[in-house]
Amino acid sequence: MTATETSAAVRQGDAPPVPALRTHGLTRRFGHHLAVDDVSLLVPRGAVYGFLGPNGSGKTTTIRMLLGLLSADDGEVELLGQPMPRALARVLPRVGALIEGPAFHPYLTGAANLRRLDASDATADPATSSARIADALARVGLTAARGKKFRHYSLGMKQRLGLAAALLQPRDLLVLDEPTNGLDPQGTREVRNLIRELASDGTTVLVSSHLLAEIEQVATHVGIMSAGKLLRQGTLAEVLSDGAAVVRIATPDVEKTAALLQQLGLQGVQPDPARQELRARLGDAAPEEVARAVVTAGLRLRGLAVERPDLEDLFVALTGEGFDVLQ
Repeated sequence: MTATETSAAVRQGDAPPVPALRTHGLTRRFGHHLAVDDVSLLVPRGAVYGFLGPNGSGKTTTIRMLLGLLSADDGEVELLGQPMPRALARVLPRVGALIEGPAFHPYLTGAANLRRLDASDATADPATSSARIADALARVGLTAARGKKFRHYSLGMKQRLGLAAALLQPRDLLVLDEPTNGLDPQGTREVRNLIRELASDGTTVLVSSHLLAEIEQVATHVGIMSAGKLLRQGTLAEVLSDGAAVVRIATPDVEKTAALLQQLGLQGVQPDPARQELRARLGDAAPEEVARAVVTAGLRLRGLAVERPDLEDLFVALTGEGFDVLQ
């Protein structure tokens, strides 16, 4: 929920909905290393939350603490409105997870592995087990491989089976760590569509991924971690608006236009005489005012475009690292 939506709810006398996931001051140390430093996440109900961070940022450690797989040194965790780990037994049946790759029995088939998992779940109804397993396999495209032994699965098929395990029962929250690992482009598209489908059905999805372009296509909210700290979070639009827009001007009068932009207070002016264009950070300046100033000064204006940063641009600007080093 955005600040505007929260304010509207308060004005109308309605309490804002309880988020699917919330942490406050979450902290974890390994010896002298501060792996997660005072992290406060907020994942609204029904959101697809893209959780991003370079290698060693504390992203996976945070996820493990959320699910009670690792204790926190300090801070609070709430899942589906319940305090963790105190409400672990009540909450976890409503949470599906795929963390650090799936682990299954290698000599059992895909379907047999899911049957073992389902049988070990005290909340699962044995009468519906076969139907739910068939549906989960179908949703991840493994129906034809249901009778194949897990040890003969490819990496992508193993990842799909891990997703199927997370979908054996209806979930209010799904936590997926690199769900497209090992998948080909078609498989990646299928997982992206599956996440959208789950979100449209009301499931909240937290997904960590190194594929920033994929996250940008599917996420409604994002959080960016670096060196154990949460640098940014919010709706995708809010987070992207933190990036500096760039104006690109095409003109044969490159040097004179560069001097004019500096007079107007634009920062980061980069003239490129060979291409007869220049770029500069737009800041608070309106692009139409920049165009008017260029024309009024008698300079030739052949084109003006405003480029907004994408998620990769913002990520690199915040962390200083490229998408290929994400964990």
